[in-house]
Amino acid sequence: MTETPSFRRIVTGHDPSGRAVITQDAPPTRAVEIGGPGGAMFHEVWHTTETPARIDRDSGEPAEDDLVLGPPARGTRLRVIDFPPEDDRIRNLSGAQALGTFAQMGGADAARAGAGAPHPLMHRTQTVDYAIVIDGELTLVLDDSEAVLEAGDIVIQRGTSHAWANRSAKPCRVAFVLIDGQYTDGL
Repeated sequence: MTETPSFRRIVTGHDPSGRAVITQDAPPTRAVEIGGPGGAMFHEVWHTTETPARIDRDSGEPAEDDLVLGPPARGTRLRVIDFPPEDDRIRNLSGAQALGTFAQMGGADAARAGAGAPHPLMHRTQTVDYAIVIDGELTLVLDDSEAVLEAGDIVIQRGTSHAWANRSAKPCRVAFVLIDGQYTDGL
């Protein structure tokens, strides 16, 4: 995959007198490549563990050792994913391989690919996700439809079975805000 430029994560907070200050100004500290060399790069930017989110003077981002697909219960997650152009390695994934890919992300239970699935990386999480395409082109794949997204497009993904496919020749960068949700109405 072509190297994508780094980006800054600027975190604000409060000094002892309550004045607004910058507490961090650097790239995110955690980046995880999924799917082996040349795979998607997950930049873990920030997450919260409760709603309303705690705002205090001393705590930073809650500690988290492993990559986790969804947000914590009653929490949120902000991540940026760099998607390489999709190739046969992705298109020909078996169900077991796709399950293994989601297991790398701490989300094996999210995998939805099976016989007749429109994409091998179909998955479903009990979340509302805001996906904002920053650069490049990406296809949102649903059970019965698709949408090609370009820089500036925004998807509100509401707990649906879906996959992301980069069918272009260039990397695509997407920012995701994941919000813990709850299925109702028999979903």
